Amino acid sequence: MTEEKIQSLDKALLTIAQWKAEGKSIAFTNGCFDIVHIGHVDYLEKARSQGDKLVLGLNTDASVQRLKGETRPIVNETGRSRVIAALGFVDLVVLFDEDTPKSLIEAIKPDILIKGDDYTVETIVGADFVIANGGTVKTIPLVKGFSTSSIVEKIRKSG
Repeated sequence: MTEEKIQSLDKALLTIAQWKAEGKSIAFTNGCFDIVHIGHVDYLEKARSQGDKLVLGLNTDASVQRLKGETRPIVNETGRSRVIAALGFVDLVVLFDEDTPKSLIEAIKPDILIKGDDYTVETIVGADFVIANGGTVKTIPLVKGFSTSSIVEKIRKSG
């Protein structure tokens, strides 16, 4: 069931330790993933291809609201986490309440840290930590023309 893929940090660390003991590489990415669209699906599928397991840090509702404004998220964290966990190429979802995933990245110690190509390695939170610990940081091309903000704006204009 998808709920089994949504874990607290403590439980996730045990799961990740088991995967690492099996020799699996851990890829990590994060985001809000509010109103999941083809851009998200394409990005996460590509992120998963970078490692044996994909762990996704998902911003809590409070974190999204601080980052995106009081009208966001559109979909609450329970709904967002269930939809993301239902994707076959996402192996684990961990919610985080901070504005950045820095402490989550430091706890998980991923082998590969991934963000979209709207970032550079120098601007990716946690990149320095991952590299210092022998990991790699990669950016993935985003599907042009798709963003939750543009979808929300389109809905507002049509309503």
